[in-house]
Parts: sequence; C-alpha cells; structure tokens
Amino acid sequence: MEREGRAVGAASGELVTIGEFARLSRLSAKALRRYDELGLLRPALVDPVNGYRYYDPAQAEEARLVAWLRRIGMPLSRIGRVVALDAGAAAVEIRAYWARVEAETAARRDLAMYLVDHLSAEGRAMARIPGSTGSTDGTGSTGNAGSAGGTGSAGRAGAGPLAIRCAALTDTGVVRTANQDAAFAGPRLLAVADGFGEGGAEASAAAIEALKPSAWGSGGGAPSAADLLNALEDTADSASRAVREAVASCAAPDGSGTTLTAMLWTGSRLGLVHIGDSRAYLLRGGELFRITHDHSLVQSMIDDGSLSREEAASHPQRALLLKALVGEARSAQVAVASRPDVRLQEVLAGDRYLLCSDGLSAVVDEADLRAAVVAADGPEEAVRRLVGLAREAGGPDNVACAVADVVVEEQEQE
Repeated sequence: MEREGRAVGAASGELVTIGEFARLSRLSAKALRRYDELGLLRPALVDPVNGYRYYDPAQAEEARLVAWLRRIGMPLSRIGRVVALDAGAAAVEIRAYWARVEAETAARRDLAMYLVDHLSAEGRAMARIPGSTGSTDGTGSTGNAGSAGGTGSAGRAGAGPLAIRCAALTDTGVVRTANQDAAFAGPRLLAVADGFGEGGAEASAAAIEALKPSAWGSGGGAPSAADLLNALEDTADSASRAVREAVASCAAPDGSGTTLTAMLWTGSRLGLVHIGDSRAYLLRGGELFRITHDHSLVQSMIDDGSLSREEAASHPQRALLLKALVGEARSAQVAVASRPDVRLQEVLAGDRYLLCSDGLSAVVDEADLRAAVVAADGPEEAVRRLVGLAREAGGPDNVACAVADVVVEEQEQE
C-alpha cells in the first residue's frame, strides 16, 4: 500500500499517483477513474500487478479541459473527439457545439415567448366574455375563446377566409452539373430544401415529400395553436426519418443530408419548420423581413460579434452547418443532426412569403431580393425573377425558391 502514496519514475519523466494528480487537475479520483473507463483520459501507467493508476503531470491541462467541457454540458462522446484534436481544431469544434446550444436555446425561447403571448391573448379574450373569470370551467370554453377561426386573426374578422397563391422553381445554376435542391408550392405547403453530400438530391426530395401528408386538409375546422405545434413537431420528425432512410445506402450516410425550410398553411396561420441555412422572408407593407435564423457557424459568429456580415461572405467555413437533417443522428463535419425549429406565423391578407436556398441568398443581397419580390405581379413571375438574379450573379450553386401570396379567398356567388 505504501507504493500508492508516492510518485514513481518512468523513462518519460516523473509520474504521480492518482491522488496527487487529482490535486493537480482539481478533479476527484472518482472522476479520473470514470474518464479512464470512458477512454477520455488514460493514465500514463497502470501497474499490471495491483492496477494502480499513475499520471504524467503534463496531463493536467487535458484533464482540466475535459472538466471544463463537462461543465458546459458537452456530451462525453463529443468530448472524446475534442480532446483528440489539436488546439485550433478543438477551438472550432467547441465553437460549433456552443453555437448549436445557443441556437437551440433561442428556438426554445421563441417558442416560450409565443406561448406567453398566445396564452395572454386567451386570457384577455376570456376576460371580455360576460361572466367569465378567466379560468377553465370544465366546459372547454377557454380553448374555444383562444382558438383562431377560419377567417384568421380578429384584426381582419369579416374580411373572408384566406388562401395562398404560390409558385416554386429550382435551377442547377451556372457552375454545377447536378441539382441537389428541391422546391414545392401547393395550396397547403411551401418548401425548399438544399441537399448536400453523396445523397443530397435524394435527401432534399425525401424531406419535402415527407411533409406532404402533413399539409393539413380542410376538414375539422381551424386547429388550435397547441394542435398546430404538435403537428409541426410530428412533421419535423417525419422529415428527419425520411432523410435517414433516403441516404442509408450511401457510403457515409452522416455526410449526406439537407436543409429544410417549409411553411404549412392551415387556412388562418402558417406553421414554419426550419433547419439549416435556407431562409424564409416576409414582405409586408413594402418591407422585407427575414423570419428564420441560419443554423451556420458564420451566423453564430455574427451573433456573438466576432465576425461582420461582410466578413462572413468570404469566410472559409461559411458552408459549415450547425444543424441539418443528416443520414445518421450524430454529428458530422458538415452538419449536426438536430431537431428543426418549429413555430407559428400569423398572417395578413397581402403578405408575400419567399423561401429560398443559399444559392439565392448567398449571392443576391437583400435589397435586390426585395426589389424583385416587390416588382413581381405574382408568385410565378417572382420565382423567375429571383432565379434570374442568381444566374446573373454567377450562379455558383443550385437555386431553389418558392413564393406565396396570402389573399382573401373568392367566394362563390349563389
């Protein structure tokens, strides 16, 4: 037992016991044993007779790195990959991980704020009902008061039910020889997907195809906000499964996948499903607003102030995605498999929506996008104009875009 309490010599230098190394690294001996079992931090020497662990003091920095990564919540499997990298590559991997955490936190925050606003509106509606106390009385009146009717929001009650007119177009571009982008426009669904990797074309097509059965029909009246959010979650899961199945036969399934930005029309609201760096824009009152947030490394660097938008356009890692639908539910160099963002978008008659892949948004600035979307008489003309702009800008990538106008549905005369 005396040997356990002292340092031993080795050809590479002086080794220390696990107890001494625990003091050097500020980790418990229990944590060090756990890291050894998981292959995260192996001792420099294990006594073949009694199994005592000995460490090189130089390992203390690596041990502290493991502890710090655990403190920020990084999974052990990912920590193993990070500690095996050189310092520069490890820094990139940590940045990518934390950007993904922040993106997912932002998505949860947006959903939380939506729910606060929605439930506050329900409470106000209940307060206006004579005799109402604002609490559920077991008759279901709270849910009925807060749900949207077939004519949409109260601000346009009486204007008649809404519908969408839409068009979609894809183009190979000037440089590429194959088209891995996909787009779809229908009375209930608007979607674009930008595939990548060996199975990119199959992935983008599968993601959109998976949404079609979930593009809600007209039966059953207007669904509640809660039902819509649940349906969006189910839709996102279906798209993820479809992509995994579509690229399963590829040599490296996790290197193939797709972005996905889609809007599902309910008759009064649009449900948004978004993952990757394809985008959705809203033209309202002559102003163009981007309503999605890129899940990319450069966007995370713009968000934290370490990169300007101008610098992002030429950054060598501008194509690195933090979230995408990929062939396997684990991280890959080009993307990290993760759940898409889902949210609800209230609409107004006269709104025009644009969905596009980065083959358009990366080469055409937003001022020119706005000008083209404003000038077009209808969705068909808009998508032709936008694809033309991308080609005029050099067309270095495939292009996919879809445009939808929200209009008051024409009523049949009796």
